[in-house]
Amino acid sequence: MTRATIFTNARLPDLARGALTAPTTLTVANGRILGAGLPAPAEARIVDLGGLTLMPGLIDCHFHVVAWSLDLWSNAIAPDSLAALRAARVMEELLAAGFTTVRDLAGADIGLVRGVEDGFIRGPDLVICGKGLSMTGGHTDLRQRTDTRPDALAWRLGNMGILVDGVDEVRLACRRMLKEGARFIKVMANGGVASPNDPIDGLQYSDDEIRAMVEEATNANTYVSAHVYSDASIRRCVRLGVKSLEHCNLISADTAKLAADAGCIAVPTLAAYEGLKRDGAALGFGAAEMAKLDVVRDGGRRSLELMREAGLPMAFGTDLLGPLRKYGGLEFELLAQVLTPTEILSGMWEAGARLCRMEGQIGTLAAGARAHLVAFDADPFADIAALGRPAETLKLVIKDGTILHDRRVP
Repeated sequence: MTRATIFTNARLPDLARGALTAPTTLTVANGRILGAGLPAPAEARIVDLGGLTLMPGLIDCHFHVVAWSLDLWSNAIAPDSLAALRAARVMEELLAAGFTTVRDLAGADIGLVRGVEDGFIRGPDLVICGKGLSMTGGHTDLRQRTDTRPDALAWRLGNMGILVDGVDEVRLACRRMLKEGARFIKVMANGGVASPNDPIDGLQYSDDEIRAMVEEATNANTYVSAHVYSDASIRRCVRLGVKSLEHCNLISADTAKLAADAGCIAVPTLAAYEGLKRDGAALGFGAAEMAKLDVVRDGGRRSLELMREAGLPMAFGTDLLGPLRKYGGLEFELLAQVLTPTEILSGMWEAGARLCRMEGQIGTLAAGARAHLVAFDADPFADIAALGRPAETLKLVIKDGTILHDRRVP
């Protein structure tokens, strides 16, 4: 049994009050939180935070760690060994920015999960879905219209999606991914911005195919997550039993209420569209892709208002690919145009923990939770956007009770 560590002079977030506590202590031992304000165990290690804000580690519920480049074809054809090394670099960046848990929404495999668990990668815990399921011509079908070759990229590490058509193929793909470590299933149920052949309002997959995905996930005691923009695609997925709704930029008030009543969680990813608006053309996005981008970007802010009014929980996600990763902190600023700091933080920690199926383990300072912690020189209730400026404000990153990044001035 390792000796306990006591973080003293720490201000903790109180979501019920929407404010920080007075300076107090938080005790951790053996990678777990023992509690706040406890008597000091004998021979405990003392870490004086000097009034810093000590919080649960950040959770990004929509990321693609294999998306080294915005050129998705380039990612997909990279040798698996190179894709893994690139993903490791991305994961190290995420941890250094305070993200101790990341839900990967297509691409990462069990090897990257094990890389963290076995200590080869200093990165966040990964919660993976394996590959995203796409129909022929769907959101991860990267082939041009004149390219009639079969889906040769398939299970390569750098490829984010596989092409499967028909109920039987869908079932087999789901079973394979669950067998290989997927914690949930991802479906491309709507058109996308970055894919060349599908209109943004196009529905993808038949009802029977999506029902098969939901059945296979339910049989494995998990859920299906869906890439959706249009109101029609969101409503259909909710009706078919999908529980995690990614993006949701064009949702209506009625559909938001339907989703909330069905126990769904939404993951808006506004930074992705803002980043693409700023840099997409320079990075090779064509006129068709930029036109699709404008449609979903313009609906993003309104979607937050509708989902909040409906009581639909919203987790935190960024979905930033390649060089757009530099805009990761922008998500806090964009969310804060509509949501309160308490709503943003509770969504990140509570809804995020639910989507990662790690309730009580992450996103909380309760006794028994994993000691995934971050310390900021900022009050998130006064300036939530400060969490998006880690180079300025993030002072400590702690994972399973071990300090991995310490930027405090001696």
